[in-house]
Amino acid sequence: MRETNTTGNEVLNSKGKSKFVAFFRFPLIWMLVGALGIILANVTFSLLSKDLNALGSIILTLVGSSILIGIYWLTMKFLARRPVPELLFQRHAVSEFIWGAVVGLIFIIVSTALIVLLDGYSFKWSAENASSVVWPIITTQLGAAFVEELIFRGLAFQAIEKMGGSWIALTLTSLFFGIAHLGNPGATVWGALSIIIEAGVLLGAAFLWRRNVWFIIGLHFFWNTIEGLLGIPVSGHPSPGLFTVEVTGPALLTGGKFGLEASIIPVIISLLIAIPMLIFARRKGHLISLRQDRK
Repeated sequence: MRETNTTGNEVLNSKGKSKFVAFFRFPLIWMLVGALGIILANVTFSLLSKDLNALGSIILTLVGSSILIGIYWLTMKFLARRPVPELLFQRHAVSEFIWGAVVGLIFIIVSTALIVLLDGYSFKWSAENASSVVWPIITTQLGAAFVEELIFRGLAFQAIEKMGGSWIALTLTSLFFGIAHLGNPGATVWGALSIIIEAGVLLGAAFLWRRNVWFIIGLHFFWNTIEGLLGIPVSGHPSPGLFTVEVTGPALLTGGKFGLEASIIPVIISLLIAIPMLIFARRKGHLISLRQDRK
């Protein structure tokens, strides 16, 4: 009789454990748990970084970014129960980050140069102490790139892709990314739509093409960092950069108070970059359909 009860209890425990595991393996659940962990860690490190000098701030940012990567890995490995090839922990991570940074640099420099040629911006050097400007921008934008990309392209994109395929994931994460910026200073409907296209679509396409987080983190980081160093508002947030920017053109050209992201120029350029990325992603077999994923 005791053996029967013991066996019954084992079966019940096994079923309970299976339900528990299945609950956390559901894509929306591990996405939310992982995102919450990343946000809490980011808030903690932001509080710790107050009143630190430049060196202490950059060290804490690097440590914090490593912990964010660790939270992401733990979420994928033990909740989603899937391999994590997108982290590329070996030497390829560095090369992908640099490659992404180059794309981000070119994107911002070309966009800004075209606006200058069209008499939208003019720049004047204004930094008395360059290091006091450079390091805060680098630490802020590095942390932002890790947080936003691990949540939007790492967790959200892949969770939605698991349920609905690559195209739905690209569409929804782009929409969410644009909506998330509506609360920024100077935000407008056009500004949010611009973010959807140039950031959501471009970064989503970049992830589909390269299938790793380092490329998109590098792209995002250099995009915002160069923009900030030029003194252009980053998605509505004023940036005390190395230059003072005089805005002389119409808002559609310059982006107005929201900054470069609300300009039609980077919207067009982002599509010119994103479309080839999506073509390459398709040729590499990186696009997942719902039917494929269910198999």
